[in-house]
Amino acid sequence: MSKIATPILLVFFLTSCGGTDEATETTNTPHVVVTQSATSVNPFIHFLSLTGEGTTAVRAVGVLIRPKAGTFAKPVTNSYSIEYLQAKGYAGPHSSAIVIPVVGLYQNYANTIDVYIDFGNSTRTVTSVQIQTAPYVSPPGVTYMPQIVKAFDGTATLGFNYFFIKTRAGSPAVFDIDGEIRWTADGITSSQWSIFSNNKFWIASPNSLALHSQELDGTVTSRNIQSASYTNAHHNIETGKQGLLIEMDAGTGPTRNIESILAEVDEAGQVLQEWNFADIIANEMLSGGDDPSLFVRPGIDWFHMNSAIYVAADDSLIVSSRENFVIKIDYQTAAIKWIFGDPTKYWYTFPSLRSKALTLNVGGLYPVGQHALSINSKGDLQLFNNGGWSFNQPVGAPRGVARSYSAVSAYAISDQTLEAVETMVFDNQQTLLSDICSSAYDAGDGSMLVTYSVADHGYMSGNLTPRLVGIDPNGAIAFDFRFIDSNYCFFSWNANFINFEHLVFE
Repeated sequence: MSKIATPILLVFFLTSCGGTDEATETTNTPHVVVTQSATSVNPFIHFLSLTGEGTTAVRAVGVLIRPKAGTFAKPVTNSYSIEYLQAKGYAGPHSSAIVIPVVGLYQNYANTIDVYIDFGNSTRTVTSVQIQTAPYVSPPGVTYMPQIVKAFDGTATLGFNYFFIKTRAGSPAVFDIDGEIRWTADGITSSQWSIFSNNKFWIASPNSLALHSQELDGTVTSRNIQSASYTNAHHNIETGKQGLLIEMDAGTGPTRNIESILAEVDEAGQVLQEWNFADIIANEMLSGGDDPSLFVRPGIDWFHMNSAIYVAADDSLIVSSRENFVIKIDYQTAAIKWIFGDPTKYWYTFPSLRSKALTLNVGGLYPVGQHALSINSKGDLQLFNNGGWSFNQPVGAPRGVARSYSAVSAYAISDQTLEAVETMVFDNQQTLLSDICSSAYDAGDGSMLVTYSVADHGYMSGNLTPRLVGIDPNGAIAFDFRFIDSNYCFFSWNANFINFEHLVFE
């Protein structure tokens, strides 16, 4: 996530956030002229030019995009140090002219931008400019303008203002809680496997080993994941212990490892660590006296990894196998700590795996077809509990339950007693089924963003309208946006938070 704004500019934003149509200067303030550049990337990304003899004294620049009247999302702010601007080529060595990217604009709107200039030594100025943006045109087959099922009215407390959607339609798309699209860019064909980290989107390719980073000014840099055996990435990217956790396929033909390898990769594409769950589970089954060939089936999507997170508290990994269960392993040794899933599925018939199974006490929903693992604000394991049974079990093997609705579930888990207690469930009155893809994340205060990727009745129904729903800390729906899609999980694989109200570039 983005860092918190530097103290000087953050105080300046808070004390001057209303802006002014005229420059407000202290005594002996250096002279700088702020104008809109003719250059723009798209409706959401424009540039300002700072000129005048005072530019050589500029130490930092911040911009605040004033909200539309009647909206509730906090203003987008961008804060830039002169060192960052020089490193990016937006300012020369002596800062004789400075270019400032403005990201997060409203499309098709006359945006008012408050510009805050810090010259150091407590000398600052603020002025305002307007940027008129063009309408945004959605890619074919989808619409980025939601149908508002329930508008956010400002009465609910939410721990987030902005979120980004991971989409097969192109680069990630950022929205605010009012339903306005505030950012996307060209240069990426699919961002289904992506994360926002260190002020960049990191995006893996579904068709190659390419790992892209896309900055908010639209700049794309690409490198390859350095592996002779991997073929492509899939599903999700998360922050790991040292780098990025990326789910990989490897090999070809009948021995191909399909969606069962997790790699930790640094920003240069170097593989730091690997966990092959075909080997991990086969070894566990052998040690427990079972025949792993009955369960671990290379060349078949028997595991279907779709989410993996690093847990610093005990140096472990928790991984979602959509076909089977959630599994926790030790980061260093890959020893299995526990397995948690529907006991009516095929995996539970093997004593070696059953011996690692968690018992769900006091009732509740077992994870079924789950996605989007996370640790929530209470320290519990949270996931989107899809409710869809397994797709790729052997003929005649039990596929588990299939619920008529999806839910968000959280669990307190004891590694010692192998017990789980469901501590939270949000099932939207059992009205929506999204049996594949989807996500649910906690904003840190108990409020959530829930993505139903194939609502309202599951992907087999042919009703592919994604729903993005904000939930307040009391479990009430704060907003509900419906989007038009042309294919399953095309517009929204899942979605997560992005801190557009405090973007700091240093």
